This record gives sequence, structure tokens and C-alpha cells, in this order.
Amino acid sequence: MRIGLTGGGSSVDSIVRQAQKAEADGFSSLWYASGVAGDPLVAMAFAGRATQSIELGTAVLQTYPCHPLLQANRVVAAANGMGRPGLTLGLGPSHAPVVEGVLGLSYENPGRHTEEYLRIIAALLRTGDADVDGADWSVHSGGRMAESDHPIPILLSALSPRMLGIAGRFADGVVLWMASAAAIGTSIVPLLQTAAVEAGRPGPRVVAGLPVAVHDDLGQARDAVNATAVGYAGMRNFKRIIDAGGGASPADVAILGAESTVRRRIADLSAVGVTDVWAQPVAVGDDRLQRRESLHRTRTLLGELAREHSDHS
Repeated sequence: MRIGLTGGGSSVDSIVRQAQKAEADGFSSLWYASGVAGDPLVAMAFAGRATQSIELGTAVLQTYPCHPLLQANRVVAAANGMGRPGLTLGLGPSHAPVVEGVLGLSYENPGRHTEEYLRIIAALLRTGDADVDGADWSVHSGGRMAESDHPIPILLSALSPRMLGIAGRFADGVVLWMASAAAIGTSIVPLLQTAAVEAGRPGPRVVAGLPVAVHDDLGQARDAVNATAVGYAGMRNFKRIIDAGGGASPADVAILGAESTVRRRIADLSAVGVTDVWAQPVAVGDDRLQRRESLHRTRTLLGELAREHSDHS
């Protein structure tokens, strides 16, 4: 099982420095939200050129505001700009409050929308061509697709049975957020693997994103997680997956506690079929010094785990 981190930064230079340090510390990957630096793809291309092997993935680029032909060409441009393999495309339809409230678009039929989108973008990235007339998305690429220098894996942000079926048929796996080991083992991996087998696809990757804090005061750690995850707690899809994992709030599924507890919780993820952990270290404390020290403690343990798993791979 590989150990990665949340990627980010306010500038291209800071994103490049973070990638270089993460690679030097033994982490396998960094995962970037769609709003990082306005659009993470340009910064990821620079970071890829400044590193040797660390995987740089999107978690996730939104599907609704970008036609799949444009999205595929953007991603190929960034991947070619890296100058090496290592860019992974994580996609997701986002959520109704974002699509309707922020973008002003209809969120009707997200399952159909996502299935058409994935079918098109998978064809474009794997074969360079797509000829599809759909209800939500159509494309007749006809030579308008750039050629990729390296394969680009596709992951889907999938939590519901419909989305997991789509991921199993068209993607290379899933990239998850707020899904605990219990939810992954019972509600995600079985459906995903069944869909992949039925479609004749290889065994799918399962990238599990969770907040992590190595800290002795569980109350403080829980408060810190819930304070940074207010937006997620109010979204129906995340509430459903948190409930599936036996929780009621983001803090209930976060990985919190002393070093031995965090090690055990991460091992639990591997036991239910997780191939990659995407950890988001959470700062805990009442002042800047305490928060900085807590982040250092969390990152130190995660770095140890990353190197241990790398040595055993």
C-alpha cells in the first residue's frame, strides 16, 4: 500500500517545493483539488519536471464545467509537460450545491452524466478518438485529440453503487474522500471489483483520502477535523459514506490518535483492499506553535509509513 499526501500551495513555486520535499521524504503521491492555484494542472506540470517519480494526481477535477474533449486535451498537455510518467486524472461530478449554486448548471441525472463523461474521456485518453452521441455529452473528436507521451490513469470519485459501477467499467479505480475502512470494505470494494471483473478490466486501484492527526488529545483532534471539514459534513454524498462507516461527523472517520493507533488504523485500510492512502494532515492546537508541532508529528509518522511500505513493495 502506497502513502501519499494532499497537495497544495498558493503559487507554482510553493507547489514545486512541496512536491520535491514529499518525494525526498518517501511519499508516493500528492493529490490536488480542482481549485489549487486556480487550476492545478499547470503547477503539476512544473512539479513533475522538478521531480523524478512521485505520482501527481487530481482529486478531483470537476466534470460539469468542462467538456470531456477539452478536459482530455488539458490533461494530456499537463502530462506531456511533466516530461515523464506520473500524472493521474481523478475526476468527479462534484455535488449539487456546487454545480447548481456556484456554477448555475443542472445537477439532474449525475449518474448518466458521469457515465457518458467517463466513457468519452477513457476512449480519448486510451485510443485518441471518441465518436459518441449522448444525452448529456457528445463528441466526434476527428483528430482533435492531442497525443499523450505516457499512459494517463483515470480514477473516479465514486461512493454510490451507480458511480462504483461506472468506475469499475470505465476507470482504473476510485479516489475516495471521507470513506472509512468499514465503509470501504462493505460498501465500496465489493461493488467496484465486481463491476471491473464483469467489464474485463484489471483490478482497480482504491485511493482512500482521510484526515489524519497524530495527537494525544482526541477531543482537540476531533474538534480540529470537524472545523476543517464543515463543508463536507453538509453534503449528502459525504454524509451517506460517513454513515456507512458508522460515523456521524468527519471526525468519526478521520484517523486520529497516538502513533500506534494511527499505524493500526492505516493497516486496517490495507486489509479491506485500499491500494493507496491519501492523507490530509490536520493541525491541532490552540496556537500556531502547537499546530506546527502537531503537523510535524503527523507528517513524521506518515513519512515513516511511506518509507516502510516503499521498502516492502
